Amino acid sequence: MYKVAGKVFLIVTDDPDEQIITVKCEPEHARAQVSGYPSISPGRYLDKRHWISLGPGPGITERLVTDAVEDSYDLVAERLPRRDRPSAR
Repeated sequence: MYKVAGKVFLIVTDDPDEQIITVKCEPEHARAQVSGYPSISPGRYLDKRHWISLGPGPGITERLVTDAVEDSYDLVAERLPRRDRPSAR
């Protein structure tokens, strides 16, 4: 698990046979991602409206994964109280 100021923004599986990451996502964007890619699904074990899980598959690029992680970090960080927000990256 990766956190910003104690809040989770990224979960990475530790099973090399099942490489999956789970990130926080705006509900509308999550629905679009899930319907657009067969290897993106609603977040495992989490609120399926706000989390998505990405695994290897068609269309899953390094850029897509990087963007998903950065968007998740930003989403979590911007909802923190101002005093807890990290300085700009």
